[in-house]
Amino acid sequence: MTRIDDLPLANLAVTTDEAGIANVTLNRPAKRNALDAATIEELVTLFSALPRAGVRAVVLRAEGPHFCAGLDLVEHLHAERTAADFMHVCLRWHEAFNKMEYSGVPIIAALKGAVVGGGLELASAAHVRVADASTYFALPEGQRGLFTGGGATIRVADLVGKARMIDMMLTGRVYRGEEAVSVGMCQYLVEDSEAKAYDLARAAAQNPPLSNFAICSAISHMQNMSALDAAYAEAVVAGVVNTQAEARGRLEAFADKTAARVRPD
Repeated sequence: MTRIDDLPLANLAVTTDEAGIANVTLNRPAKRNALDAATIEELVTLFSALPRAGVRAVVLRAEGPHFCAGLDLVEHLHAERTAADFMHVCLRWHEAFNKMEYSGVPIIAALKGAVVGGGLELASAAHVRVADASTYFALPEGQRGLFTGGGATIRVADLVGKARMIDMMLTGRVYRGEEAVSVGMCQYLVEDSEAKAYDLARAAAQNPPLSNFAICSAISHMQNMSALDAAYAEAVVAGVVNTQAEARGRLEAFADKTAARVRPD
């Protein structure tokens, strides 16, 4: 089993509690947690290791008042990259965010302040997004003379729709508050996003790991398939998950009416 404590991390901080919940912190507050090349490599390393480390859920949070201001523009300016150089930078971003989305481990993002550009791409790779009143979402690439390179055309467009994403990039439109929830940027708007993210992570961590693996990987894979192929894949995954030994006791509790009922809050 992989030991998280042994990973060479400088821009990320990781702790794990007794429930198997990993607390992953973006730790460049002076840069509004902007994503430089080194941080992306750490994300690749960490999210390659977490599924093999016995982690049952992840809370992704940030140090300081902002979640993530996106691409480290100062690094990018001074690097004087060629088109080929930046293409390879983007491919590493895709590697990191794919590791997250397809990890099979539930990732709950606790958002605050800026969730901008590449920060929104990072947040969209999580499975659940929780915002607070300070959180705002934007894609200012058009105003910077840039274009998204970390998967926004895939994940952000999937969350809010193509037209809204184009509007954000062309005009600099900012979403926050209830409007952000209504368009799909986040699923929750609360006073304390970190506390809510931990509550959600604790709930997810109580599910059988195989069920969570299917929820947090198979659905994304199936979205990339034709309807016919997705139906076949869904049946195969259901066959494996729905006959797992860990489900039997839960099904017996449902049958004898000792299981918790599904009720609205």
